[in-house]
Amino acid sequence: MRTRFFLTTLAVIGSLLGSVPASADGPYIVSARIKDIASLQAGRDNQLIGYGLVVGLQGTGDSLRSSPFTDQSMKAMLQNLGISTQGSQSNAKNVAAVMVTANLPPFASPGSRIDVTTSSLGDATSLRGGTLVMTSLSGADGQIYAVAQGALVVSGFSAQGQAATLTEGVTTAARVPNGAIIERELPSKFKDSVNLVLQLRNPDFSTAVRVSDIVNSFAARRYGGPIAEPRDSQEVVIEKPKSADLTRLMAEIENLVVETDTPAKVVVNERTGTIVIGADVKISRVAVSYGTLTVQVTETPQVIQPEPFSRGETAVQPQTDIMAMKNGGQVALLNGPDLRTLVAGLNSIGVKPDGIIAILQGIKSAGALQAELVLQ
Repeated sequence: MRTRFFLTTLAVIGSLLGSVPASADGPYIVSARIKDIASLQAGRDNQLIGYGLVVGLQGTGDSLRSSPFTDQSMKAMLQNLGISTQGSQSNAKNVAAVMVTANLPPFASPGSRIDVTTSSLGDATSLRGGTLVMTSLSGADGQIYAVAQGALVVSGFSAQGQAATLTEGVTTAARVPNGAIIERELPSKFKDSVNLVLQLRNPDFSTAVRVSDIVNSFAARRYGGPIAEPRDSQEVVIEKPKSADLTRLMAEIENLVVETDTPAKVVVNERTGTIVIGADVKISRVAVSYGTLTVQVTETPQVIQPEPFSRGETAVQPQTDIMAMKNGGQVALLNGPDLRTLVAGLNSIGVKPDGIIAILQGIKSAGALQAELVLQ
C-alpha cells in the first residue's frame, strides 16, 4: 500500500506543478518564464574564501597544542592590536580557527551585506556562542571583496556527561547572517556587455530553439528583426539592438513564456529508496516476474543437566531451526505508453521501492525502458 501511494504520488506531481497534457495520452508540456529556466552568463555568483578566528567559546574551542596554527593566529592578531605576547603561553579553549566562505552575488555594490559560513579547522567541538573576528574574504584573483564579522548561528547542539553524549546536527559549522560587508565591486559591469548570453539550467536543444524563437518573435514586433540565436543545447546569444537599453531589454525578455522540453529520465537512489519517473518515460511491452526468497535461521540451544548423584557435567546442546519462505513470483505484463499506465503497471506487481528499482534496472538491461536510467 505504501509503494502504491508513493508511485501514484509521482503520477500527479506534474499536475501539481502546473503541467498541462497536450492530449489524453500525449506528453506533458510545461510553460515557464525564461527567467525560471535560464540564467544570465554575466550574472553568475563568485565564490569568496577567508581564514579567521572565532572567540568567546565556552571551552569548546581548539586545543592550542593540537592546533598550533590557532595559537599562531591568535598571537598575530594580538600583536596587530598592540598587545605583546612574547614569552606567554595560553591553554584556553575559547578560540577556534575557521574557514570562512561566501558567495558574492552578481552586480553586488559596495556597502551591501551577504551571508557567510564558517567551518572549524582544528579540534574544536562546538562553535556555539562564538563571535567571528574581522576576516577578509578574497576571490580567485586574490583581491579582497568583502570583510566578515559577527555572532555565529549554530543549528546543532551537543550535550555531554560522564557516561553519555548527545549530539544533534553539526556544531562545528555555523552561519553569520548578513555577516559580511562588500568592500569592492566586480571589475565588469552589466551595461558594458555587447550582448546577452542565456544559459539553460537544464540543457536541451529543443528548449534552446524555442527560447530563440520566442525572443525573435518579440524582437520582430519591438525592434523590427531577430536578435537571438541558439549556440548549442545550453546557450542562447541575444545581440543588443542599437536603440535598446540593455537592462530594459533583459527585463522584457526574462518574462517571456516558453514551452520547455526535457529528455525522458528515471532517477533512482538505492540508498534511500527514492524513485523519480519523468513524464515522458515509456516502456515497451514486456513481462516481469519478481520474487524474493527469505531464509530464517533460529538458534535455540538447550541446557542438559546430569542426573542426581552422577559425575556428569552440565552441557549445552545446540538446536537450529531453518525455515525458507518465498514471496511473490507472479508475472505482470507492463506496457507504459504514458506515465499513468507505467505507474499502474508497476503498482500491479506490489513490491517495495527497492524491488521496483531492481525491476527498472532489469527493464533497462532488456532494452524496453525508453529513457535514461540515472543511478545515484
